Amino acid sequence: MATDIKKCIAKMDKKSFQDDLIEWFVKEQRELPWRKDQDPYKIWVSEIMLQQTKVNTVIPYFTRFMEEFPTIETLASADEDKVLKAWEGLGYYSRVRNLQSAVREVHQRYGGKVPDSPEEIASLKGVGPYTAGAILSIAYGKPEPAVDGNVMRVLSRILLISEDIARPASRKIFESAVKEIISHDHPSFFNQALMELGALICTPTSPSCLLCPVRDHCQAFHEGVQKELPIKTKKKKQKNVQLAAGIFKDSQGKILIRKRPETGLLANLWEFPTVELNLEFKRQREQLSDHFKDLYGSFPKINDTIGEIDHVFSHLKWNIHVFCGNIQAEIQETPYVKLVTETELQEYAFPVPYLKMFQQYLEFTKA
Repeated sequence: MATDIKKCIAKMDKKSFQDDLIEWFVKEQRELPWRKDQDPYKIWVSEIMLQQTKVNTVIPYFTRFMEEFPTIETLASADEDKVLKAWEGLGYYSRVRNLQSAVREVHQRYGGKVPDSPEEIASLKGVGPYTAGAILSIAYGKPEPAVDGNVMRVLSRILLISEDIARPASRKIFESAVKEIISHDHPSFFNQALMELGALICTPTSPSCLLCPVRDHCQAFHEGVQKELPIKTKKKKQKNVQLAAGIFKDSQGKILIRKRPETGLLANLWEFPTVELNLEFKRQREQLSDHFKDLYGSFPKINDTIGEIDHVFSHLKWNIHVFCGNIQAEIQETPYVKLVTETELQEYAFPVPYLKMFQQYLEFTKA
């Protein structure tokens, strides 16, 4: 396959391709907050946020995150709960835990300077080949490949690569292609331009070929197969998980929340009492009541069904049956179990489905 790619690259005028791509990017690039300078820390944070998340969603999160943690030192020394709260709603929380862990290593080992060598930066927790390449090329001007889904889609069309981009092994093919065609004079603009092209023009289902600045270099366009590329196998079907959860208040009107385990899905975030349902067992209300009794020593009074929440993860789908009720015995608070007011609730980091659940509860109680 590598020989075929070299043949494809040999067909293109690399210098003309680079010039056309970079000239378009300089004129048409979006104004994004992490593009205002070449600060490697800001670029690092933005690239971690942009994994699995759209640009328009990331912009306000990035702005707030930089206001709260403007330097490597401030993020390295921050309490994890505050960091998780700043990330609340972005999802994939392991990203920010790995980011903080890596930032602490940079602070301690490299004096707060993001390393500029491929070996050192790739050794940081949570920094994969794409993120390393993005930081090295954009911040430090090194001709390193930064291959994400956008870039693989663009190059599969331009170079007529028919490898399945869902296969991890395919990334190496695209990385080797970028190393062959990247501009050594402007690696920062070149890599960003490929990403931008994939985001704005060379989109997944309906590429805007008539607007493409490198259409003349695109082998898929000339063959008329641009809509058939890239090749990407479908993901496995998501597992459906049925849950019951409740917002329970004590006699003083405080709400019971608890911290999730330190490992696994949504680790260390806060939630309302929740149980995975056995659909062949008792009704939802009874299973939630039994779960509450097992953990806190007494049955709650479950008053009402509020509704349902659906939330999709990459590998599973939650369907949460939402209840509200009252605590009928004293709850012992610990670092992992809290009774908080509605105002205090805002200080704790919750996953998106529980934010939706609380909003649903507020609307229900006001109705």
